Amino acid sequence: MISSSKKTQEQAQASNRVLTGTYIQGDVQTDGDIRVDGSVMGNMKVRGKLVIGQQGIIEGEVECKNASIAGALKGTLKVAHSMSLSATANIEGNVHTEKLSIELGASINGAVTMGTVMKKVEVNIKESSITA
Repeated sequence: MISSSKKTQEQAQASNRVLTGTYIQGDVQTDGDIRVDGSVMGNMKVRGKLVIGQQGIIEGEVECKNASIAGALKGTLKVAHSMSLSATANIEGNVHTEKLSIELGASINGAVTMGTVMKKVEVNIKESSITA
């Protein structure tokens, strides 16, 4: 049996990378996962997992399903499920997540909200849009 090593368009878009030395100014939205080793100055909406490498920097509002952070983030971070911070992670801003894992040495300068708070916020938004 012969199989093709070429990825379909959907598979190619499922994972994205912003490499070291790359600077993006503007909003970024993806239906898949993304790894940031460069700099992003703008808001991000990630339906999959967000990974910020040790050299990665994001400044803006970020929403994602899961997050693994080893670099820097300045702004509000909303993570629907789980988030892990490596020892080199540095977050300046508020964090909203369901689950959080932090290695010794990581820093967060802002408020952290965990648990069902995110679900309550989503329910309130849906209820207000239904009654409006």
